Amino acid sequence: MEVVFKSCTNDSELQQILSLQQKNHLQNVDADEKEKEGFVTVSHTLEQLFNMNAVCPHIIAKDQDRVVGYALCMHPRFGNDIEVLKPMFKEIASVIPKGDPYMAMGQICIDKEYRRRGIFRKLYETMKNHIQPEFKSIITEVDATNLRSLDAHYAVGFEELKTYHSGGQDWKLIILK
Repeated sequence: MEVVFKSCTNDSELQQILSLQQKNHLQNVDADEKEKEGFVTVSHTLEQLFNMNAVCPHIIAKDQDRVVGYALCMHPRFGNDIEVLKPMFKEIASVIPKGDPYMAMGQICIDKEYRRRGIFRKLYETMKNHIQPEFKSIITEVDATNLRSLDAHYAVGFEELKTYHSGGQDWKLIILK
């Protein structure tokens, strides 16, 4: 089993991202699992993923033909396309100087069978290498109650920009330079 890290290049890979996303969505994961393993908050459509991928390809981890992890690249131009993410882009604008080039990481997820193998770190390394030199940093937000995800992000070098409240919950806005 060798996991390969690459840009997303076809509809089959996009479909597999959606499948993995649904499997790990907060609505489909019980409370114990949320605390132990983490969860994803946003559900994308195939069209949204396709459009985002056309501007900056998503980074995926594949084991043969199977997508086992992903990091979604979300160019700031898509900041108004997903309702639940609009507040994040507003908060980014309040702390990042206008004109500072950044890429938003729209969501990261690793298949449960493949966790604790360094895939999270390698997805971010690959993403960072793919977006430079055009973009100087990666910015994302994490549900403040998703401690597993926050710990993983801090472990790979993310730093907190701010905490804010939106949609009835607290979010940590974080940056990787």
